Amino acid sequence: MVALLGMLRNRKISLEVLNLAMIDQRIMKSSRCISSSSSPATPKFSYVLENDNKLLKKLDHKDWLAPNEVLKIFKSLRDPESVITVFEKLSHRKDYKPNEPLYSVMIEKLAHARKFDAIEGLFARIKTENCRLSDEFFYRIIKIYGNVVNNPEQAIKILFRMPDYRCWPSVKTFNFVLNMLVCAKQFDVIHEVYLGAPRLGVTIDACCFNILIKALCELDKLDAAFALLHEFPKQNCRPNTKTYSTLMHGLCKNDRVNEAFELFDRMEKEDCYPDTITFNILISGLCKQGRVDEAMNLLHQMKLKGCSPNSGSYQAVLYGLLGCEKFVEAKDFMDRMHSEGIFPSFLSYKMLIEGLCNLNLLNSVDLVLKQMVHQGFVPRMGTWKKILGSMSLRNDSCIHIAY
Repeated sequence: MVALLGMLRNRKISLEVLNLAMIDQRIMKSSRCISSSSSPATPKFSYVLENDNKLLKKLDHKDWLAPNEVLKIFKSLRDPESVITVFEKLSHRKDYKPNEPLYSVMIEKLAHARKFDAIEGLFARIKTENCRLSDEFFYRIIKIYGNVVNNPEQAIKILFRMPDYRCWPSVKTFNFVLNMLVCAKQFDVIHEVYLGAPRLGVTIDACCFNILIKALCELDKLDAAFALLHEFPKQNCRPNTKTYSTLMHGLCKNDRVNEAFELFDRMEKEDCYPDTITFNILISGLCKQGRVDEAMNLLHQMKLKGCSPNSGSYQAVLYGLLGCEKFVEAKDFMDRMHSEGIFPSFLSYKMLIEGLCNLNLLNSVDLVLKQMVHQGFVPRMGTWKKILGSMSLRNDSCIHIAY
């Protein structure tokens, strides 16, 4: 580190950058100390049990409990094991009245604790009590199983059991399950769920088709994905921007960028207008093929078409320039990003600094380091070593001064 600081001083690298080098070293040392120290396990405090016992005693009072007071009791329970105990006591009260909000709170707490048998018991009880449940209730429960508990199989079961509770799923709930399966990459189940739509009384919409197209694109079954475009009119719906963007992404992922542009033209002819995501997909596709000049031209066309580029648009072009080792152009483009209030990523700075070091453009390196520090990034030791190596090649005398 002393050698590095000596060389940086002789090259007149900014003082704030020198400080960052020392900060970086201290951060690395402190992080090692933190990781080596073991933290004591947090004990389960007795106040959890005491809290739930106090709430349980409220049900011993003969005073009438309003539904909102009952909800407060269940929301305040800290131990999931107490949910069924408290519920059993509540059900023996004269003022007990089963309702959707109460069951929603209980199932949510039990699901987070993965008490699935207890949940099955509650659903069985709901049937006997003739309690009416809404689509929103099932949507929330399915969402918990899909996003929090990560149990798609149970979410599917609940979806197909909804009619047993005299509730038919909305297309929103149905599409959520489809999209959850795509995100979980359970592609073999998606088609089976899709075929169950008529049985559930669900009318397929454009969003549903988009989810299926996304699944087929992720499986690289692009021909099947394009075939679904013919199904839209049969369901009285039209492909939208999301539809075309998903297909373009699939084409670009498979290096079929020219076909993606043909689809782009078809999209505009059908009065379906691209958004920022559409342009970003095409820009990334061009950069992936090394066609950075075309990508920069498309970035300009975005504005002419009334579509505002975002940070992803600029970042894609910047990565394209860096990937093609056009480091001088990349620095100029980064300056343009700064002037427009767009901030490059940490990786962009790292790649650019290394590229400029390879070209021995140390003055440019100093400027990029200043921008990097000003943005709040801390250069890592690998970056400093790269600068050190570049300076040693440019002027050997620096080594003697440093040591």
